[in-house]
Amino acid sequence: MRAALGMTLVIATRGIDISVGAVVALSGTVSAMLIGGSTPETPMALALAAALGVALLCGLWNGVLVAGIKLQPIVATLILMVAGRGLAQLLTDGQIVTVYYEPFFFLGSGYLAGLPFSLFVVAAVFAATLLLVKKTALGLFIQAVGINPVAARLAGLRTATLITFVYVFCSACAGLAGMLITSNIKSADANNAGLLLELDAILAVTLGGTSLAGGKFSLVGSVIGALIIQTLTSTIYSLGVPPEVNMVVKSIVVFAVCI
Repeated sequence: MRAALGMTLVIATRGIDISVGAVVALSGTVSAMLIGGSTPETPMALALAAALGVALLCGLWNGVLVAGIKLQPIVATLILMVAGRGLAQLLTDGQIVTVYYEPFFFLGSGYLAGLPFSLFVVAAVFAATLLLVKKTALGLFIQAVGINPVAARLAGLRTATLITFVYVFCSACAGLAGMLITSNIKSADANNAGLLLELDAILAVTLGGTSLAGGKFSLVGSVIGALIIQTLTSTIYSLGVPPEVNMVVKSIVVFAVCI
């Protein structure tokens, strides 16, 4: 769901980000390696800030390639999709890094007022994003860039800055997701963490009604789309159906909704 929020704004500008899964793996790896064992090698706040900083740098890299060098979004983010996960694997030597620091586990598996703490994190990100695009001119600017970037630039909008921002925001959401996933499973798996997550994010955004042609987007719709996908996944697993069937069911649902 966190990745879907960031992906919504990227797609709204006619872009795409297929490096989300790699950013999840990289940020999770950085946070796990810095925190380390039961006694953290780095203060947890600093470790989380460093992991988020890495995610922001990844987003800035994508934004510069797309808005500055004018690479096609799918090509620009494909570079990070491969390099980001490769870097995470290099940092861990392809091994799973286990975390033993109890306070870190609260982020992904703790409870607050009887509800998962991660739910409050998602709600906070969603509320802040919704407030930003609805109560400021940012939402209108993103729509303008998505509908016609040339006209938006001629109208005085800093299209390159806006495009860079949405990629940075998308990577920040992915970085946050990576830290929560690492906290939940108490380890960082650079090989599998966030694998194909970008596809789920794109599916959620599509189901939510955001136009792949740019301009039209819905954050609420993306959240609903993410909930639908997660419900499908959980239902399939609870019924004991082989995981391989999951992708087939998702594709059928998306096809039916689009038709």
